[in-house]
Amino acid sequence: MSAPKKVVLAYSGGLDTSIILKWLEIEYGCEVVTFTADLGQGEELEPARAKAELLGIKPENIHIEDVREEFVRDFVFPMFRANAVYEGLYLLGTSIARPLISKRLVEIAAECGADAVAHGATGKGNDQVRFELAAYALNPDIKVIAPWREWDLTSRTRLLEFAEKHQIPVAKDKRGEAPFSVDANLLHTSSEGKVLEDPAIAAPDYVYQRTVSPEDAPNTAEFIEITYEKGDPVAIGGKAHSPAEMLTALNGLGGKHGIGRLDLVEGRFVGMKSRGIYETPGGTIMLEGHRGIESITLDRGAAHLKDELMPKYAELIYNGFWYSPERDMLQALIDESQQFVSGTVRLKLYKGSVQTVGRWSDNSLYSEQHVTFEDDQGAYDQKDAAGFIKINALRLRLLAMRDRRG
Repeated sequence: MSAPKKVVLAYSGGLDTSIILKWLEIEYGCEVVTFTADLGQGEELEPARAKAELLGIKPENIHIEDVREEFVRDFVFPMFRANAVYEGLYLLGTSIARPLISKRLVEIAAECGADAVAHGATGKGNDQVRFELAAYALNPDIKVIAPWREWDLTSRTRLLEFAEKHQIPVAKDKRGEAPFSVDANLLHTSSEGKVLEDPAIAAPDYVYQRTVSPEDAPNTAEFIEITYEKGDPVAIGGKAHSPAEMLTALNGLGGKHGIGRLDLVEGRFVGMKSRGIYETPGGTIMLEGHRGIESITLDRGAAHLKDELMPKYAELIYNGFWYSPERDMLQALIDESQQFVSGTVRLKLYKGSVQTVGRWSDNSLYSEQHVTFEDDQGAYDQKDAAGFIKINALRLRLLAMRDRRG
């Protein structure tokens, strides 16, 4: 690969990406542009601007953008219409943020005439795959630089030595090894590494950042009502919210009640297993509510087909194929299924759990007249079930007759 002249770096302002910034300038002699996304990670982002300026980046080459609304509206909500969970448990909080970051990296590169983008993902994880598949899907000619796969800074000690040599500020708590690695956005927090690397040992309480312990949650249940329109939550208790406001509000409710904690050993796309501690308070409530409203508005055949396709859809997102034709195809099917998924769900929040306790909709397929144990006024003739059962039993009876002969 020829040396790039200008590189757009996904920049957090932390130690690793600050070292990458300086390494790119030294290794390639290129101009560096930084992009920092406000995805709702809960951190002040202006220090990232100050850090980039301190490292010599021109003010016009520093991009800090609030993309929270786009993140929830165009990425989180479409994914939740599918009820997507990876390996039965994980709500894909890290996975779903990468396509948006990659999208803006490629767009900024086009705007400023850069010929490459760079990220700080390591060669062991999934994020390198997600960043790069998305970048190539959006611009097949873009160069992608992954310093962790190229440099010889293979230990924390060598990283610190590089930082000190090039006058990169190092926070005091970074001089020792960090207890664990954290990634956060408006959907979740993810903690991995160090004290969490032995899956036999319970995670320390201090790992959790957004949720109280269920044991310490309020002793009184809280009931909320979420209104959905075409599969997306739009209001809480009748009060309308934008997508980012909705997830922020649900995070507050879920965190207060200790909802959304997950201790997971997952199968990474690159082949190894890893242990992560995830907190997805608002997303866990949102998923339960969505299934609640689907239960009365979505036809059985459509619902069961969605559930059959969901693991494939979730795997595509986890593995980095958001910008793929197969994900687009599945999304079109999922969105079509949501045309009548509108109504309100009542949820009970209590001690780490969220439970649907009521649901109603103008589009409801639930017929009390048909299902009642009381007099149904002729809505359903129970005698019809005899023929239905006999037809479905025919092949089973033929099999049993054959086996009896044998």
